[in-house]
Amino acid sequence: MDWTAKTIIHKGTARIAVCFEKNTELIARIKTIADARWSASLQLWHLPDTVENRLRFHIPIKVTLSEEAVLALQRFDFWLHSKRYSNSTIKTYTDGLKSFLLFFSDKPIAEITNQDVIRYNNEFILKKHLSSSYQNQIVNAIKLYFKTVLETKIEIEKIHRPKREKKLPNVLSKDEVKAILEASGNLKHKTMLCLIYSCGLRCGELLALQPVHIDSKRNIILLKNSKGKKDRIVPLSPKILELLRTYFKAYKPMNYLFEGQIAGSPYSDKSLQSVLKQALQKANISKPVTLHWLRHSYATHLLESGTDLRYIQELLGHNSSKTTEIYTHVSTKSIQQIKSPFDDL
Repeated sequence: MDWTAKTIIHKGTARIAVCFEKNTELIARIKTIADARWSASLQLWHLPDTVENRLRFHIPIKVTLSEEAVLALQRFDFWLHSKRYSNSTIKTYTDGLKSFLLFFSDKPIAEITNQDVIRYNNEFILKKHLSSSYQNQIVNAIKLYFKTVLETKIEIEKIHRPKREKKLPNVLSKDEVKAILEASGNLKHKTMLCLIYSCGLRCGELLALQPVHIDSKRNIILLKNSKGKKDRIVPLSPKILELLRTYFKAYKPMNYLFEGQIAGSPYSDKSLQSVLKQALQKANISKPVTLHWLRHSYATHLLESGTDLRYIQELLGHNSSKTTEIYTHVSTKSIQQIKSPFDDL
């Protein structure tokens, strides 16, 4: 169905003009849009220049937040800080709320309804093919924000979440992990990657480590204030402890265990990702491996070696056992013992 759309000023008002050869189906669809009109003089249909209509007709969105929305974001940010949410969570939620409020930039916040949330999901999230996890973050932001608003038409308990995707974690074989860890000739780079795999660390947990968090006498690492603001301990193998001692003698870190180019400052997330990328190239591994794959591999390899799922849950810092149970679906220990009927043909 061929059509073109552009913004125009018609009778002093910003409108969106839609041009196409006569088509009864498209005309019927346009008539369902609020305030859509036919211009006999211009010989085209035109409708209000809103975010929703720009999205409908693939016109770049150039909108700014209203003063009300700016104030709302400031208050939301202040409230999140007072609740002691992490900086990364605050950014995620404020960015999510900003996207939502921009979509309804021409509508007072007090007039936003549950139906508007559904429209946002359909006309923004789904049209842009954004993930269900991103949609879930937006839902979290909307729910948290409207809890702080006194006058609203939103019924928080009726805001639905997207159906959870059942994706399996990506896991590497032990040979692949070994190839990645041995690929780097740089002692610091090798130690960081080895520590992530050997202890099942998140990227942020590794970069937040300080020398005092390594307890060589008890053979443990103390992870302070990790995800969910929880402390936990993970075992430190003799092999990784030996590597850490060699690293410590060579680099003598001050504040953080792994420091960046400026002494005393933490190693950056972006640089750590580059370290992995270089290791993958040297190991000739073409899979789209991320740092989190090493954590997934650690958990799966523990399970395959017979470690109880409850212990793995504690080591990974999972709140729910259901989160940890996902590794039972990627463990090949039991599956490999199943004989295919094809072999008996």
